[in-house]
Amino acid sequence: MTISQNIHELQNRIASLEEQLMQTQRLMALGELTGSLVHEFNNISMILIESTKMVLRQKDEQSRTKMLNKILTVANKASKITNAARRAVATNKKSKLEPTNFAALVEDVLLLLEREMNKYRIVVEKSLGEQMPEIIADENQITQVVLNLLINARQAMPHGGRLSLKMSYDEENEMIDFVVRDFGCGISQENLPRIFEPFYTTKSGPDDSGKGGTGLGLASCKTIIEQHQGSIRVKSTEGKGTSFTIKLPTVIRAKLVELQRSPEKT
Repeated sequence: MTISQNIHELQNRIASLEEQLMQTQRLMALGELTGSLVHEFNNISMILIESTKMVLRQKDEQSRTKMLNKILTVANKASKITNAARRAVATNKKSKLEPTNFAALVEDVLLLLEREMNKYRIVVEKSLGEQMPEIIADENQITQVVLNLLINARQAMPHGGRLSLKMSYDEENEMIDFVVRDFGCGISQENLPRIFEPFYTTKSGPDDSGKGGTGLGLASCKTIIEQHQGSIRVKSTEGKGTSFTIKLPTVIRAKLVELQRSPEKT
């Protein structure tokens, strides 16, 4: 076997291991939410059952319509939670970049985490803008990034706190900026440069909820964002909290880049 063949084989093995690690992180992220999701679906099923019973008893058309609308609302919520959970653990061998409503994606992830945030007394303040341009993204992968960042933020505030989510449109550069800001324990300046390294974690062990860090989450986030031609940066102060800023290209920027890469017409 030649040197080039050996190098090619090693590159394939590394790529395979990276995918396995990312899949492990995806499963762990959703695994942390299993208990919350079970409770959430139990609540949804109870609402659906009781509401259906009430519809069957109602003879007044207006009351029946009101109850049916309630059933539809709850069923739609269940559908969104299911889709968000599916995207969180999806394994795409090939990235599928499509126009994506980033704000709607974040809202779906918040549905996954709704009970978790309430349980640990996390107040979510969100400003996701209106009529934001779509980003060009693989929905599954960006769902995994948002889920990881929000779980990390929750874990940084074990006794409750405030979580700020802000989205804005950088029209000049055709990028969408998304900021996840917690007001928790923060990260020391000594540890900050290493947080995107694989297997590096600032968590000493499981928190009160039994959830700890593997050092895979932020490394996966960085890899995914950079594959989307975006960027992720972090700022943190011990005792004051941490903010992550993601920048992702809009559909317009992606088209402009594609045109620049295309060979000039003769």
